[in-house]
Amino acid sequence: MQFHLRVLAVFAPLLAFASVGLTPLPSHAETATPPTLTACSAMNRPPTEFFNAHQQPEGLDIDLGNLLASRLGMRIKFVNTPFGGLIPALLADHCDIILSQLFIKPPRLKVINEIPYMVSQVSYILKAGAPALSGPQDLSGQKVSSVLGSTSVDMMKATNVSLLAAHKPPIDIILFPENTSALQQLQFGRVAAYGVAYETALYYTNLQPKLFEIGCKPFGKILTGIGIRKDQPNLQTKITIALDGLMRDGSYAAVFKKWHLEADMLPP
Repeated sequence: MQFHLRVLAVFAPLLAFASVGLTPLPSHAETATPPTLTACSAMNRPPTEFFNAHQQPEGLDIDLGNLLASRLGMRIKFVNTPFGGLIPALLADHCDIILSQLFIKPPRLKVINEIPYMVSQVSYILKAGAPALSGPQDLSGQKVSSVLGSTSVDMMKATNVSLLAAHKPPIDIILFPENTSALQQLQFGRVAAYGVAYETALYYTNLQPKLFEIGCKPFGKILTGIGIRKDQPNLQTKITIALDGLMRDGSYAAVFKKWHLEADMLPP
């Protein structure tokens, strides 16, 4: 995706007043605390956002958020928010943006705007050694955990329509507010699979290959965006310009390479 933007920078001249024996006072820019950009993020979606061993935010979205805030001359604060509550929190003015691997979907665009910054896919996690799936239809009649409000749930519901039309039992979708609980259900053998973003599935299966495996090839590639309220057009423009700058100077690509998600980058 190309951003055809021209940025006009206007620099006002600085007036200096000198006086013998007096030390110039620091400018307001040197003394003021940078304004804060608040981002709602579901901090249990590695590798895009999660808390590290020191309980500090980490991940691809965290790195991008820090870079974007720096470009804007701001500092960023991440507010841990359940995934299903991200859009309500944004609309309630609890944060300025959503930065949490939020897929761009028409129902969401009716209430918020989204700035595309990557693509994502969906997959399933199985217990290590389980037979591979040809697709979600193989989970007919079985319990599958997932996260409330996620695209994985929407795709399983669509699969259930097809299963019922074929007179087959639907997937029994068990919903949880966040990823950790949904994954534990699989670990404890209470569900047959865990439907989740492919990026998260890849992270967990690489982290614990003796416990988990990727259940099927990733599918459902979809644009993913930074959520922003519709009444914030100026902030949306600033973030779009800042993101374009990161893409042009190589910072964007470096973040995706760091997290081994080069396949999810937007095309130049």
